[in-house]
Amino acid sequence: MQPLVFTQPAARIVFLATILVYLAPEMIFTRQQMARVTRRGASRHDRGSMAILIGLQSAGLALDFGLAYRLPEAAIRWQPGILLAIGILGMLLGVALRWTAIRTLGRYFTRDVAVSDDQAIVQSGAYRLIRHPAYSGTFLTMLGLALALGNWAGGLCLMAGVLVGHAYRVAVEERALVETIGRPYEEYMKRTKRFIPRVL
Repeated sequence: MQPLVFTQPAARIVFLATILVYLAPEMIFTRQQMARVTRRGASRHDRGSMAILIGLQSAGLALDFGLAYRLPEAAIRWQPGILLAIGILGMLLGVALRWTAIRTLGRYFTRDVAVSDDQAIVQSGAYRLIRHPAYSGTFLTMLGLALALGNWAGGLCLMAGVLVGHAYRVAVEERALVETIGRPYEEYMKRTKRFIPRVL
């Protein structure tokens, strides 16, 4: 069974419009959010994490789309229309969470891992509960996309790429923050989870 986004024009339009909602701000603000542009005092500690994250997430996306098309026997057959609606909603909520978190971080948000001597620990908004809500937003967006495509094999590939890429990225980021901020950030880590309040 092919996904509705491949077979029904209305579903395809809504799906592509939602992808555009996700991609447009990512492309528009990427250059502005590099550390060398936004914070002159920031030192970079990226360790290739951005390239690895983008590479794994892109590979997962390619596999999800490819398997949704080439492996129809792995289609999730439960209520395709409802599954698509849940997926679209998840994508939009994920985008909203991500950009709310980015706005909360303000000048401390950078695409490449970077820290500075005056780095503050932001603990307002979603940061009161989790340390990386912008990444949580990406997880929710990608999960929504996987549900919208409705193929369990492709969805597993996508989420594996997203999770492994973010796991490395977060390890690099938190190490840099601990080395720069020290004990206050370690205490913040003890009080909060990474992605899901009280769970993970």
